[in-house]
Amino acid sequence: MPSSPASWLSDVISPQQVNELTTFREIRVARANSLCLLCKGGRRLCGKLSCPIIAKAQSLAKTTLRITSTHIQGSTPPGVFVGRLGYPKVFIGPMVPPFTGNTEILDTPELWIGKGIQEIIDYRFSLIRGKAIANIREAQTGTRLLESLQELALGRSPVDAEVVLAKVPKGVLTLGSDIQPFGPSAPLRSFNASDVSVDRRLEKAFYDRDLKANGAVVELYDSGVYVTRIQRAFSLGMFGLGKNRKLVPTRWSITAVDSIISQELINRIKQNDTIDEYRVYSFSYLDNRYVAILMPEKWSFEWIEAWFPGTTWNPDKGTREPAMMGDFENYWGRNTYPDVGGCYYSSRLAVAERLFQENRQAAALVLREIHPGYILPVGVWNVRESLRQMLKSEPEKFDSFNAALNHAMAKLTIPLKNWIRNSQLLKQSLYQKKITEFS
Repeated sequence: MPSSPASWLSDVISPQQVNELTTFREIRVARANSLCLLCKGGRRLCGKLSCPIIAKAQSLAKTTLRITSTHIQGSTPPGVFVGRLGYPKVFIGPMVPPFTGNTEILDTPELWIGKGIQEIIDYRFSLIRGKAIANIREAQTGTRLLESLQELALGRSPVDAEVVLAKVPKGVLTLGSDIQPFGPSAPLRSFNASDVSVDRRLEKAFYDRDLKANGAVVELYDSGVYVTRIQRAFSLGMFGLGKNRKLVPTRWSITAVDSIISQELINRIKQNDTIDEYRVYSFSYLDNRYVAILMPEKWSFEWIEAWFPGTTWNPDKGTREPAMMGDFENYWGRNTYPDVGGCYYSSRLAVAERLFQENRQAAALVLREIHPGYILPVGVWNVRESLRQMLKSEPEKFDSFNAALNHAMAKLTIPLKNWIRNSQLLKQSLYQKKITEFS
């Protein structure tokens, strides 16, 4: 008979931490006869290099030590969230850590490149969420809570805040590694924040109720506002025609903003000359390997990701093959949602952004290998910011596609034939004759 979740945790984290977790937290078993209970964090039965459950448990324990009541005081990054369960009635609320100071980094992924996965989990778990139900159309008229959250989202720096909750906030430690890390939460009774140092760029877009949401997003991006901050305001229904404004679940707002900005940049770069050579960029972070091949052709784009056995989206250790999936768009774009989800738009944004900065266009093939050291998904920001970092580096340059491709494959572990099987751009470049070859 397997031991309880609490008892096996006592084998891998300190007794004090287990006591804190079992006093203030809920521990759920993902399924009967859970592999996690058999493994107990030490046998690596899931194939990962370290245990994501232990990483989350340790982070939860750190946060627990700071939570002793329903009254939370701290400096919000600023942070807000809009849930998606129950749509069109959703949970909204502030995110506040139980400490004060410069907390901007806790909810600003643009500052996370180079941080370890445990640090990122700690950032996520340190933010306590107060939750209240709202209808998405309340963005058109406003409520006291929503207006307070919108004012918070206008901020350019951390704000001291006070949250009163209906009960001691509970963090759920789920024994299943496909759950992204989120901090403790509880129903919200009241929320108050000190004066907000307003970002005038966001404020201008918020009060312009005749400016469409797409236009507001692009204007803010052009003025240098962090993509994360644009996404935060977008989720609170702060942009667009007054009569059409709606709350947008945070998860959806991230993809929407990445899509809007990248499409605008693509429209701009199509007016530019192509690059003059084949380029290869590479980058590794959080046991993800990225390679981009840029080709001297008109705009097209493909994103392919490969999840190795034992990773979140390919948990079956019985297979030796990585699970691969990708999406493609030609010069004219696409009109369906990509199968790979939000990572497609976050990667497209990074590539289009770099080409726009150079006043060039290109065909871009971006490949990602996810190895077992990536113990749990941390969000699409990881793709966007990793590719931004990668594309800042000096690329290797080649006169031919085959030379560039050979160099790119040396940076990856999956054989070329597997990439070709899953790639439209590779098939076109390797096997499809161009009209110039007949001239």
